[in-house]
Amino acid sequence: MSTKPIERVESASALSNHRFKYYDFAMAAFVAILICSNLIGAAKLVQMFELKIGSWDVGIFGAGILFFPLSYVLGDVLTEVYGYARARRVVWAGFAAVSFMAFMAWVVVAMPPAPGWEGQAAYEEVFGLTPRIVIASIIAFWMGELSNAFVMARMKVWSGGKHLWQRTIGSTIVGQGVDSLIFYPIAFLGIWTTSQVITVLITNYILKVLWEALLTPVTYRVVNTLKRVEGVDVYDKETEFTPFSIKS
Repeated sequence: MSTKPIERVESASALSNHRFKYYDFAMAAFVAILICSNLIGAAKLVQMFELKIGSWDVGIFGAGILFFPLSYVLGDVLTEVYGYARARRVVWAGFAAVSFMAFMAWVVVAMPPAPGWEGQAAYEEVFGLTPRIVIASIIAFWMGELSNAFVMARMKVWSGGKHLWQRTIGSTIVGQGVDSLIFYPIAFLGIWTTSQVITVLITNYILKVLWEALLTPVTYRVVNTLKRVEGVDVYDKETEFTPFSIKS
């Protein structure tokens, strides 16, 4: 894997003519993880162990916890290496992909099954996404990921690029907090008990932050490798932080 001198850049817009080797692969991985974690794991409660603190059953959490936090890890990598503007572009790509996934699931489930086909009930059970969950997921993802990228970018400027672990964990604390506080109440209040919603919200939030912390060595390795290969290190000193843009 070839490397090049690392150029410090004050704004992602200054790289408009720069050709990146792995940005598109990072975007594809981000979108794939996002779709799979929302489609497969979001609504399933699992209990991996029995541990209660008062009435709080710590062992109960959402199945998506195992994979969804990887999107935040990739979001951190994208912001750290390519800057906020390109990370924001990826978030919008993920937003569009999840929206299309939800629309496609609704259309396919609604189509009349062929005579003799026995799988409709199971198909509806697995892919019959409720509008509440879809809306909650899309809003929570968009606000959580952009909050994560914003905090990551600002902390990098404040710290002068030092202490990457503080930025990755700090941005996750904010981003996952926003995500969890929006998603679980909108998606499940009235479906689950209030106690279950609060339990899963708190448990998932803590586990997501811990998962991010455990992956810190991997994040360091990926970030440092990409910076050497791409030859850039972006500091968002002159970046416009509006979330309502796909400009890079």
